Amino acid sequence: MLKVAMLSFWHVHAKDYARLAAEHTDTEIVAVWDEIQDRGREKAEELGVPFYGNLDELLRNPEIDAVIVGTPTNRHHEVIIAAARAGKHIFTEKVVATTTKECKEILAVVEETGVKLTVSLPRLYMGFVQAALTCIREDLLGTITTVRIRLAHNGALRTEKHPDGALPAHFFNLEQCGGGALMDLGCHPMYLTRLFLGLPESVSASFGFITDREVEDSAVVTLRYPSGALGIVEAGFVNSYSQFDMEIQGTEGNLMYARTDDKLRIRSSKMSGEAATGWQEVTDLPKLPSAFEQWVSHIQQGTTATENIELAFDLTRLMEASTLSARYGAVIKLSDL
Repeated sequence: MLKVAMLSFWHVHAKDYARLAAEHTDTEIVAVWDEIQDRGREKAEELGVPFYGNLDELLRNPEIDAVIVGTPTNRHHEVIIAAARAGKHIFTEKVVATTTKECKEILAVVEETGVKLTVSLPRLYMGFVQAALTCIREDLLGTITTVRIRLAHNGALRTEKHPDGALPAHFFNLEQCGGGALMDLGCHPMYLTRLFLGLPESVSASFGFITDREVEDSAVVTLRYPSGALGIVEAGFVNSYSQFDMEIQGTEGNLMYARTDDKLRIRSSKMSGEAATGWQEVTDLPKLPSAFEQWVSHIQQGTTATENIELAFDLTRLMEASTLSARYGAVIKLSDL
């Protein structure tokens, strides 16, 4: 049984990770630390475990095998490195860091210490994504020309029920988050675009500020590839209902997915029957184990989440480039980071 400590409940998904750890047959939550002590004590009491006011003291506990990091993004660097140097395996919320430099430093310590790191990139392992990747690898779409992925919800909209928006106020704190809609929701379409098209040559980003927060509440990023292909990443906190839409277009066919009906559809001149002349649903959706389940397996088997870590590193690079592009109104080449 792996004994796991929760490091902060700052992130909205920390409660979900605590639930995953409680439900997994091979993990047990045994401690909580939080940079806000009142919140940490409350969560520790709910979980029935000790609260540590001092992170170093928790990390020195030899009975703790691993940690789940849900701290403010700007504290990932210090917290993850401290956990790795203490020999604790690490599951962390995305992004790993807000700059390429800090991400490299984190990953160098993880490699040096040999602890097992997995980053929460949940949509990588969903059935419709794996099915889309299979279609691309089987060349059913021909040459990929455009990938467009949109993820949005209403978390920043002020309503009668949520006068300050449904998201916690700290999600609009630039120092803690490193960004807004793109840094949070935009991570998912960004790493999926990277999965389907690889790393772009350059990015160009535009941010919107509909609700006058200090972070963007909507964003569009264009990724340009040497092949001429384009990736279009869209994210928003100011949409009246939650959206997730994906289009992958190629010279021989298209793929479309929408969360409204949770169906992946294909149309391809390389296929016979209905799919050659109209849209056909893809029904073989090979879902993979979740990132959390994979993390536990890597710890138990002594393996490394190589692809997950590579995609997480590239995600940090793409987020940094996008942030710089929006800040300076310029096209940013990844080679310049």
